[in-house]
Amino acid sequence: MRGGNQSPVGTRPGRGRPAGRGGFRRRGAPTQARLLALRVLLRVERTRAYADLALHAALAQSPLVGPDRALATELVYGTLRWRGRLDYLLSKVLDRELDKLEPVVVAGLRLGAYQIVFSERIPSSAAVDESVRCVHALGAERAGGLVNAVLRRFASEFQQIPLPDLAADPIGHLTHALSQPAWLAQRLIDVFGPEEAAALARALNEVPPRTVRANRVRTTRDEVLAELVTRFPNATACRLAPDGIVLGRRGDPGRDPAFQSGRMTVQDESSQLVVELLDPQPQDRVLDVCAAPGAKATGIAERIGPGGSVLALDRHARRLGLLRRDARRLGLENVQTRVRDASAPLGDLVEGRPFDRVLVDAPCSGLGALRRNPDARWRVVPTDITKLADVQGAILAQASSCLRPGGTLVYSTCTLLPEENEAVVSAFLTEHPEFRLVPIAELPTRLAPVLTESGYLRCLPQRDDADGFFAARLERVR
Repeated sequence: MRGGNQSPVGTRPGRGRPAGRGGFRRRGAPTQARLLALRVLLRVERTRAYADLALHAALAQSPLVGPDRALATELVYGTLRWRGRLDYLLSKVLDRELDKLEPVVVAGLRLGAYQIVFSERIPSSAAVDESVRCVHALGAERAGGLVNAVLRRFASEFQQIPLPDLAADPIGHLTHALSQPAWLAQRLIDVFGPEEAAALARALNEVPPRTVRANRVRTTRDEVLAELVTRFPNATACRLAPDGIVLGRRGDPGRDPAFQSGRMTVQDESSQLVVELLDPQPQDRVLDVCAAPGAKATGIAERIGPGGSVLALDRHARRLGLLRRDARRLGLENVQTRVRDASAPLGDLVEGRPFDRVLVDAPCSGLGALRRNPDARWRVVPTDITKLADVQGAILAQASSCLRPGGTLVYSTCTLLPEENEAVVSAFLTEHPEFRLVPIAELPTRLAPVLTESGYLRCLPQRDDADGFFAARLERVR
């Protein structure tokens, strides 16, 4: 049973490691995997660092290999996913408010509590002992007694602590049982209703699948799938994405020979379906205005062939560098990049020839991708949504000026809230009568399972086992 499934609080799902794993240590020192995890959690909490970037940097400087790297990764992401439930349970065994404690103590308690609740192969005694060693190693020696006492009590009592019931207290259930911030729990219930919101919240706490896209310039999906299944036994073709392959929930596709040789790239199925909705054709001239790190841009380039071109824009030069590197790995010579702020005028890019297709994969709250970025739920606040919607509308308006009559514009986000999705599209169409929303009857039939009656593409983790995505295909009619 995965930790994301709704289950009695006493169950201990997960993929922990046996006691004694976790890297070399000196006598009295914590295992290096746990100490690295605690350092990353502290950095995320103190500086609002992105967990994936902080973890990647820490692992790159670490001697950890194999199972020890996997343990550190699980501890970081698992603790962040389940922080809401862990804090609720810890509050029941603490004699003071959790947020009144030193950050290192809070992080140590969460790390220990996560192992006690969710890691079935790690004995509670080892989780307690290692957490005490970790806070000692980070300079909080005086707090060792507190961490020891709280986690020992936690281990003996957490199974008897009831979690709020969905029917009686839906917001409390999503907040304390399913680990969503209270404001987001309320919004999910408003949009989806209590039952579907709970199913969505459970899915957002699961470990996401590893999904890749076969590079049709160099291979076919069938060819690369036949190879991958020898290294990823659970590999299977995606349900909807024509080039997509789901590898399972373990392993690192970025280290696979098929990736290193440019025959595939990592991309979630829902992200691949955005390109399917755009439907780029050979010879097309395509503009991708928020392109980095580039999975969609390279997917477009693979489809349009050497006679077409992709102009990829992004505000961040470093991230565009990642896109260029990926294009080289994939053998794509039809991608150009420019550092641009897409919320500012873009008319100079037309150069007398408007683009055939434009993709606006707008910056968003990322609430549809919480399985991959669990820290985002604790970073995003309600006021961010309004600010993001303003930016999204500005980018959509500027990008639309670059499209030829009869051309296609796709607006997409990896979020779940209508303020960033339908509302942005509706406001744009009101202000730009030269555009229309393409109806469902004119969209690719392959996408029917993820299309709404209005013609919007909507992927949902609990239904599609993919990131939560929204996309709308617009056409310039004059």
